[in-house]
Amino acid sequence: MIERPVPVDSLPVTTTLDNGARLLVTHMPHARSVSLSIYMAAGSRYEQPDESGLSHFLEHVLFKGTERRPRPIDISIEIDAIGGTINAGTNRELTSYYAKVTPEHADRCADVLADMLLNSLCRDEEIERERHVILEELAAVEDSPAEQAGLLLDALLWPGQPHGRDIAGTPDSVRALRPRQVVDYYRKQYVANSAVISIAGALSVPQAQQLAAEAFDGWAPGEPNDWIRDAPAEHGPLSGVITKQTEQAHLAIGLRGIGALDDDRYALNLLSIILGEGMSSRLFVRLREELGLCYDIHSYLAHLRDTGMIGIYAGVDPDDVPATLREIGRELGRARDAVSPEELERAQSITRSRTYLRMEDTRSVSALYGAQSLLDLPLTTSEETVAKTDAVTVEDIARVAHRLIREDALYLSVVGPFEDAAALRDCLTLEG
Repeated sequence: MIERPVPVDSLPVTTTLDNGARLLVTHMPHARSVSLSIYMAAGSRYEQPDESGLSHFLEHVLFKGTERRPRPIDISIEIDAIGGTINAGTNRELTSYYAKVTPEHADRCADVLADMLLNSLCRDEEIERERHVILEELAAVEDSPAEQAGLLLDALLWPGQPHGRDIAGTPDSVRALRPRQVVDYYRKQYVANSAVISIAGALSVPQAQQLAAEAFDGWAPGEPNDWIRDAPAEHGPLSGVITKQTEQAHLAIGLRGIGALDDDRYALNLLSIILGEGMSSRLFVRLREELGLCYDIHSYLAHLRDTGMIGIYAGVDPDDVPATLREIGRELGRARDAVSPEELERAQSITRSRTYLRMEDTRSVSALYGAQSLLDLPLTTSEETVAKTDAVTVEDIARVAHRLIREDALYLSVVGPFEDAAALRDCLTLEG
C-alpha cells in the first residue's frame, strides 16, 4: 500500500469587522480558486407561523437587482463573465450566499455579493414575479412523493415548530406574504452583526481581510431576531399518511436525534453509515440485495443546534410495505446490539475519506467554517474530526443506539395508496 501524508488543515483566521460582521479567512496555498460565502442568521427557525417561507422567499428576491445592477441578468452575467459560479441556499438555521472564482477576480466577486446583500431593491414587481416561481417550486415538491414523505416526517417529529415545517413554506403561506413583510424582514435580519463572511482559497489572509473590509464597509449593524428554540412536547401522532395513487409507497421512518454540540454525534454518524449509508450498509444489503424489496433505501441524519433526527427512507411496492417495515424494525433492533469491529473500521474509513476530500475544495472549506461560526459551534479541523471519529468504540455505538432507538419513539410517514398509516406503524417493531 502506498503511504500518503496525512493532510494538515489550519483553522481560519477569525476577526470581527468594525460593523460587527465576523470574518473567517482560510488560506489554502495549493488552491487555484477562491470561495466567498456569506452566512446570514435567517431561516425557518427565525420565522413565526405566519411568516413561513419568508427567509427562503427573501433569498430568491436578493438575486433580482440592485441600483448598480438593476436587472437579475446583470448579476449572473457579471459572474459568468469571469468564469465563476454563484448561488444561495436556505435551511432551517441559516441562509448562505456563495460564489467561487479564480483569485484575480475575488474583489469583483465580493463586490457583487456585497451589493446583493446590502443594496437589493426588493421591488414589488420582482417580489410578485418570484412568488410565482416559488409556488412552482412547491408544486414540484407535490410531484415528488419522496420529498413529501420527508417533510411529513419532520412535521411528526417537531409538530407545530418552525424546524418541522417546509423551509419554503406552503402555497398558502407564500401567497399570503406581502411585499412589505419581505422588505421589513430584509432590513431587520440582514444586518452586519448577524452575518459571517467566510473566505477560503488562494488569497493570503491580509488580502482577504482587506477585500472583505472594503466590500462590506457600508453594512450597518442592527438588532436582528433571535432563533426559536426547540420545545420538546408530549408525543403527537406516531404516524401520518398522504394518500396518493402512486406506483410505489414512499416510507420515511424517524427518531429524535441529537444536536450539533452533543459529543455522541461522532458515534451516531458512524452508526448511520453502518445502518444505511452506501451499498455495503445493513439496510441496503438486507432489504435490497437479499430480499429484493426495494431499489432505494438509505439512512440520513440532521444535527440542528439543539435537536436532531435519524431518518430512513425506502421506496417499495405498496404490497411490500408491511414486510419492509418489519425488516427495517428488525435492523433497528439489531443496531442496538454491538456492531462488529470490521463494520466500525469500515465506517471510520469512510468518514475519514469524506472529511479529508471535502477539505480539498475551497467552497466546502468556506462553507464548513462559515456555517460553524454562524451557528456558534466550535471551529474544528479535519484532523480533530477524524481523531474524534477514530476514538469511537463499538461500546460507544451500542450506548448511543440504546439511548436513541426506542420503539415508542419511532415515527412513520407514508405517501402512497393508503388511507391510514396507524396499522402500518404497528409493523414497525424492534423485534421485526
